[in-house]
Amino acid sequence: MKLLNLLLPLLLLMMLTTVATGTGKEPVELTVDHDQQEQGQFFTVTFTGTTSEPELWFMEQRYRMFRQTGTSWRALVPVENLTPPGSYTLLVRACAHKEQIPVTVTPNNRAIQQITLDSSKAELKATEAEKSRVKAALHTESSEKLFTGLFLRPVHGETSSLFGLKRCYNGGPVESYHKGLDIAAPQGTPVQSTAKGMVILTGTVEEGFQVHGNTVIIDHGQGLTSVYLHLSAITVHEGQLVNAGEVIGKVGHTGISTAPHLHWGTYLYGTSVDPELFEGKAF
Repeated sequence: MKLLNLLLPLLLLMMLTTVATGTGKEPVELTVDHDQQEQGQFFTVTFTGTTSEPELWFMEQRYRMFRQTGTSWRALVPVENLTPPGSYTLLVRACAHKEQIPVTVTPNNRAIQQITLDSSKAELKATEAEKSRVKAALHTESSEKLFTGLFLRPVHGETSSLFGLKRCYNGGPVESYHKGLDIAAPQGTPVQSTAKGMVILTGTVEEGFQVHGNTVIIDHGQGLTSVYLHLSAITVHEGQLVNAGEVIGKVGHTGISTAPHLHWGTYLYGTSVDPELFEGKAF
């Protein structure tokens, strides 16, 4: 009996230590889906073996990891389109565990696109309200994973401009790059949500959305958002939960646009990545 009384506190201490360190019975493992990605793509980083969120770092920036099941965590880590090609490191810390994986960023070699705007479009500038609202929405990091199944193309039509093209306007210098995919479609064509999510922004020209035009942004959870620009009409409201394929608006020509089309963008932690990486795939 005396031996049992001595052992009980020791056993309790061991149990508490296991819970605190989060190691559990599952071995610690860090995996990355690819050892190299192009500018504008992303790495899928998975860490298993801890009950508390691991720290994930890439290019001196910390990225939140989201619980998938049990002790499994994941992050889709974006490679910004203008990231210099070269060697980098993904670093993960979890309790006493620290691990680094070397990765490589390669160039996507996207061309320069010359765009001609008429005088009514060339003079448009983004308002402070437009910039601040869009930036805040695109940096949404809600914990719940809403997206399931395959991501859909939001409108039927041909791609008229690729993601990542460097752009100059009316013969001027390169000022930016294209942060989405342009899909040509007739005015008024229904636009559907690429995946299940929560509508977190609806912005209109009347509210100062002079560059983006009529805009919808959807939060799909775990750092992923999608954006739909230049709409002629918006058919959803902020706070509305939409399913994949649900109509959210209609193709238009509002904002800085040369013809009716949909600009479809996908963002991870506020960084634009190529929407074609999602179309027809599941994550």
